[in-house]
Amino acid sequence: MTIKLNPYLNFEGNTKEAVYFYEKALGGKLLGIMRFGDMPEDPNHPMSEDMKDLIMHAQLKVGDADLMFSDTFPGMPHQAGGDTVQIAIHPSEEARAREIFAALEDGGQVIMPLQKTDWSPLYGIVKDKFGVTFQVNVPQEQSQ
Repeated sequence: MTIKLNPYLNFEGNTKEAVYFYEKALGGKLLGIMRFGDMPEDPNHPMSEDMKDLIMHAQLKVGDADLMFSDTFPGMPHQAGGDTVQIAIHPSEEARAREIFAALEDGGQVIMPLQKTDWSPLYGIVKDKFGVTFQVNVPQEQSQ
């Protein structure tokens, strides 16, 4: 049996901005965006025009991994940020790790600057402007 896991990030009204930010910062490829307004209207649950423009589902391919995104539907609880889950990125080249880290750092906060560690020639932690924490880690055996 094969199991594939991927992060699914929820935002409160700014998913579209986040998707395009991660597409650029991580060098991803946008596979699709579906808005709540793309779904057939339900007369029992009418949506405002603002709600129709919110992102119901978006998918970004980053290397072999998928990142998925959604806005929370208005009225649903949402807690921004938090460190319960972090996303680890493992670029094989130090130059690419520096590019990714710098892009995520823009408007965010460095938790641990990029540096050599016992397990990596280059490792750092950054919380981006959306409150998502990333660990950037160049694998020791693949460093260049």
